[in-house]
Amino acid sequence: MNRRTLLGAIASAPVVAACDRTPQALIVPNETRLPMTDNVVRSAEPLSFPWRTPDPFLFCVHHDDAYPAGNASLGPAASLAGRNIGSDFANRDGWNMYHGDVVPGFPQHPHRGFETVTVVRQGLIDHSDSLGARARYGGGDTQWLTAGRGIVHAEMFPLLSRESPNPAELFQIWLNLPAVDKMVEPHFTMFWRDSIPKHVARDSEGRSTEVTVIAGHLGDARAPAPPPHSWAHRPDTEVAIWTLKLAPNARFTLPPVSRGTNRTLYYFRGSGLRVGDRAVASRHMVELRESLPATLVNGGDEGELLLLQGKAIGEPVAQHGPFVMNTRAEIQQAFSDYQRTRFGGWPWPSDGPVHGPTGERFAQHADGRIERA
Repeated sequence: MNRRTLLGAIASAPVVAACDRTPQALIVPNETRLPMTDNVVRSAEPLSFPWRTPDPFLFCVHHDDAYPAGNASLGPAASLAGRNIGSDFANRDGWNMYHGDVVPGFPQHPHRGFETVTVVRQGLIDHSDSLGARARYGGGDTQWLTAGRGIVHAEMFPLLSRESPNPAELFQIWLNLPAVDKMVEPHFTMFWRDSIPKHVARDSEGRSTEVTVIAGHLGDARAPAPPPHSWAHRPDTEVAIWTLKLAPNARFTLPPVSRGTNRTLYYFRGSGLRVGDRAVASRHMVELRESLPATLVNGGDEGELLLLQGKAIGEPVAQHGPFVMNTRAEIQQAFSDYQRTRFGGWPWPSDGPVHGPTGERFAQHADGRIERA
């Protein structure tokens, strides 16, 4: 199931049976998994699309688009001929329009019952939602959105530069909400790049590892507080979202965490890595034994990884497209509520609004409060 399928489920359509999601739902077949006997590494397998994620996470996708120069409409100054406009995921010429028809991105779509954590490494995202809130963020910023009882939002990728390419790279991570918090009020929190701490470690040869701490803590680096109803806000859940950048041949050790914590590395860029005494090729995910330290030894090129970690919520998961609840009946109710209320309606003049040609990063919340990066 790719992001097109997840976000393309139109909630005005008739309700169909919800999918009961288990942690095995997206496992690569056994013959492609690498058997592991090392005490630190539970298993390793090639990255799929989307990336397989254990409880409490639901979904992770890595978008990496080499967009060309932009045009006056903030879309690509390039022909769109031959693309499947409205559902363009083919990576033609190294970039995608996704569900956008003028500007790349994801026009209005609903969510209920979980959170999205959107980590933008390059480029910009223009957010608009059914609460009347909007934001522009990117270049190291993160938006943490609690969908709760329901929200409709758009995520568009404006191409501001008309003279040079507009590369865009981001992770979108879906973090589940426990049953008690699935119907909280929706809202979003901005983590501007200057507020996200980095932990830099050097090995005995002086080679560096830089860890960006988006959730959780490492050494003295402690991430901004997650939203109050997030599973990550609870002190005993040990939720961590980190990106790691290792210099060529750098060595770094992840400290252990408590038993029962799911801990996964996604090795998405590099030329080879050792985890404990196991060699891992690029474009692989590695599930770790949480109670042991894990020593990473990078290969000859710079290496980059994403770490997702947290205690399992351990509740039933019923999912259909952009709705994630605990039972099929709750999924049916989500469709009914969306058909009836549109989760507040859509106050914007288009399905995929963009916020002008300037590069100013900001957030305007539903209560009128304005943040500027």
